[in-house]
Amino acid sequence: MLNIFKKTAIASAMCLAAGAALAEYPEKPIEVIVGYSAGGGTDVMARTAAPFIEKYLGEGASLVVKNMPGASGQIGVTEAANAEPDGYTLGTFNLPGMMARTIDREADYDRESFTYLANVVNDPNVIVTSKGSGLDTLDKLIAEAKENPLAVTVGMSSLGGDDHFALIKLQNATETEFTIVPFKGSAPARTALLGGHVAMGILNISEVAEFQDQLNVLGVATTERSEFAPDLPTFQEQGLDLVNGSMRGFIAPAGLPEDVQAKLLNAFTQLSDDQEFLDAMAATANPVEVVTGEDFKQLTSDLYDLANSVWETTPWN
Repeated sequence: MLNIFKKTAIASAMCLAAGAALAEYPEKPIEVIVGYSAGGGTDVMARTAAPFIEKYLGEGASLVVKNMPGASGQIGVTEAANAEPDGYTLGTFNLPGMMARTIDREADYDRESFTYLANVVNDPNVIVTSKGSGLDTLDKLIAEAKENPLAVTVGMSSLGGDDHFALIKLQNATETEFTIVPFKGSAPARTALLGGHVAMGILNISEVAEFQDQLNVLGVATTERSEFAPDLPTFQEQGLDLVNGSMRGFIAPAGLPEDVQAKLLNAFTQLSDDQEFLDAMAATANPVEVVTGEDFKQLTSDLYDLANSVWETTPWN
């Protein structure tokens, strides 16, 4: 009789173990690391997308956003790259900035360090000036920069990111020089601009959409006018060939289990057809451009090559 009880106990234990092994992802909260301050474009994108990713993952999924600002986003993306590849740590991923981080400094990650989930946003750059600067048109800004090289201070979220790329293109196109004031994210850069601590800022359209009455927005770096600011002229309309922007998405560490990767990719793929999600993103002036999996990886590779070419022609160190 004792042996029967022992066999029953062993069988029960094996069934419990098998049940645990077959438990479906996700079983616990998923941490999403944002390498920038709260309130910036990347943070807003992550927090807006999170409930929709939860919906498509199902199983009571929960995404928890964790801000880890610093080193132009490098601290956060390095943390995500080196996390356990189990699907419970994701990271936001900015292009071209995250690839530029591997060119202009030591980095503990490269193009092969990630499982590429989805790009979600393609957010064009805008040039803005403080109300007290007197530089309320593009022509006035360029004239001041030419007359007084390095006198105009420029706030931006980081060195080597899309904001910096836009400035390099601006300087090359107009033969001007500005003084860069980098911040740990676009939110503190915008705050400095609103307070008149810097004369000019290069941000993204989503980051200034709610502040157009408090800032001079001089133009948008697109080929056509943005639906989020249809009255705002492009730089090309004003005779300046400047097109640039920030792509923002999500990655996981390399080596993610295939079933977990498939479930995450399925969730992100459904975003582009979710009208509620599109409306939520539109409310934050975030232009949606969903690119998933291998296509996202190829996009990263292409933008790495672009960042490398910019580095070779205009070093920013």
